[in-house]
Amino acid sequence: MPMTMTQKILAAHAGLESVRAGDLVLANVDMVLGNDITSPVAINEFERLGQKKVFDKEKISLVMDHFVPNKDIKAAEQCKRCRDFAGEMGIVNYYDCGEMGVEHALLPEKGLVTAGDVVIGADSHTCTYGALSAFSTGVGSTDMACGMATGKAWFKVPSAIKFVLTGSLSPWVSGKDVILHIIGKIGVDGALYKSMEFCGEGVSALSMSDRLCMANMAIEAGAKNGIFEYDEKTEEFLRQVGAKPARVYKADPDAEYDEVIHINLSEITPTVAFPHLPENTRTFEDMEEIAIDQVVIGSCTNGRLEDLIAAAEILKGKKVAKGVRTIIIPATQKIYLEAMEMGLLKIFIDAGAAVSTPTCGPCLGGHMGILAKGERAVATTNRNFVGRMGHPESEVYLASPAVAAASAVTGRITHPKEVMV
Repeated sequence: MPMTMTQKILAAHAGLESVRAGDLVLANVDMVLGNDITSPVAINEFERLGQKKVFDKEKISLVMDHFVPNKDIKAAEQCKRCRDFAGEMGIVNYYDCGEMGVEHALLPEKGLVTAGDVVIGADSHTCTYGALSAFSTGVGSTDMACGMATGKAWFKVPSAIKFVLTGSLSPWVSGKDVILHIIGKIGVDGALYKSMEFCGEGVSALSMSDRLCMANMAIEAGAKNGIFEYDEKTEEFLRQVGAKPARVYKADPDAEYDEVIHINLSEITPTVAFPHLPENTRTFEDMEEIAIDQVVIGSCTNGRLEDLIAAAEILKGKKVAKGVRTIIIPATQKIYLEAMEMGLLKIFIDAGAAVSTPTCGPCLGGHMGILAKGERAVATTNRNFVGRMGHPESEVYLASPAVAAASAVTGRITHPKEVMV
């Protein structure tokens, strides 16, 4: 039976020769992920089930990143619950303040995920690891608890949409613009419980950071997962981070897809998602002038070194506009250190930006950048729902690091070329 990439991975992990869309399968998992918000709930369920040990101490990752450094007593108690559990169970991959990073940037960096893996995480953006040719998806805390106990999870095998990429990116265009373009095209439910499978000669034109960003936001189109074809860039990235050997699964030529969508990367221009949905996208050809109060550059979507380099290229020698709070958050300690050694942090601070230790903080309206009533922010994050970053009457505009940095300089949503003349 012909299968897609995702279907082949699930079949292999379920011990089956083949699967088809709609099948229910019990599959082995290679990694179970939780954070400081979702893990305590999973731990409670794990203990309620009477479990005394986890299925594998090395195949569970607990990353304290959402409200870390702890913003209040409740956040501190949440982390202590996770810390105590990790110690009791001997969990190897436990990351707390000072060594943690934003989870979906940290796990690839640590080499904890490789091609062909099945990964579940009690966080919706676990789909990020599809950039590494893995099947990864978000689950609830109860599923996380069962995964920690048994090393297995139930899945309904998804059907798929095939995205055939051609061409290459123009200056000031990144993977963020590509995925916003796609979500604007198909809508926030356009891939509902489907696999978004990216292939074609255009994939080679995308950096790993571009791919991680795009896979990360597959959930914003309602997808079960996003996944990229394995190529030389995937192989090199996995080699550099010391990941375990890859298991490469390629879609059969006659695999069935619900739809095939062709995307010419050369035609995509800087794109912004207006409030209050990621599908509400516009390009600068049809955008009015919009003043802003805050810029956030970071998150599991766009806090990688490549993103910081793009922002620094624009901010170098410039000042952020008076009255615009500009917050830059390297996604991991390693990225923070590399940015410091490259002089990027000096560029940001000289420009008048604040640089934070790694945290998810402002992305979910947690801390380190909450919006007041009536305020507007340009953010490189992944969601702009009502009240996502603070007051329900605030507004979040999603954009690439280049657009965010340019907007910080002018105090309004701005095309990067305007400030680079």
